[in-house]
Amino acid sequence: MRTYEDSYRHKGLRKKLVDLLKEKGITDEKVLEAINNIPRHYFLDSAFDEIAYEDRAFPIAEGQTISQPYTVAFQTQLLQIKPFDKVLEIGTGSIYQASVLAELGATVYTIERQKKLFDKAKKFVLKSKYPSIKFFYGDGFEGLPTYGPFDKIIITAAAPIIPPKLIQQLKVGGKMVIPVNEGEQQRMLRLTKEENGQITEEAFEQFSFVPMLTGKNG
Repeated sequence: MRTYEDSYRHKGLRKKLVDLLKEKGITDEKVLEAINNIPRHYFLDSAFDEIAYEDRAFPIAEGQTISQPYTVAFQTQLLQIKPFDKVLEIGTGSIYQASVLAELGATVYTIERQKKLFDKAKKFVLKSKYPSIKFFYGDGFEGLPTYGPFDKIIITAAAPIIPPKLIQQLKVGGKMVIPVNEGEQQRMLRLTKEENGQITEEAFEQFSFVPMLTGKNG
């Protein structure tokens, strides 16, 4: 049975990571504080413990990854999370991104299409700390119409298109952050739903994500 420890060394490595994220342009102090508060090494295999605070993605089960901390911080900053925001996350993965959102005070409805990753979420080590994370097994393209509309929606995989059903589940005034395919990389977009139902689009830098797939697996 793995034991979890958050040592002074881990905390020191997290502080260095936060300093690096600041250097790379993350300015939202609450986002930086959330990343500083969350032991990222808990979300990785113990073999990665020594390098968990490097600013890079790492493999997890089912061919998925835990995103690079800069990517997590960038997407979170774009979302402009407020306490009690109702957030739909597409792609639970390691649960790290959902934990950052929960640390900021959001209620997170997170969908995972990989059954093994969804089942693993039931044993999530920080589950008692973040009871505001609700886990669902399903197809991210369908969203969660029963629980919508949402203040914010975040997609943590490379989307081939902007899923229309997710736009429908976004509140008026709500924001969606989504990486959309441009060949090998994806352009990060922030979409805002206006009063008349129209969508305004802002484009940011390019990233590289695993693909967003339809259906459920497992």
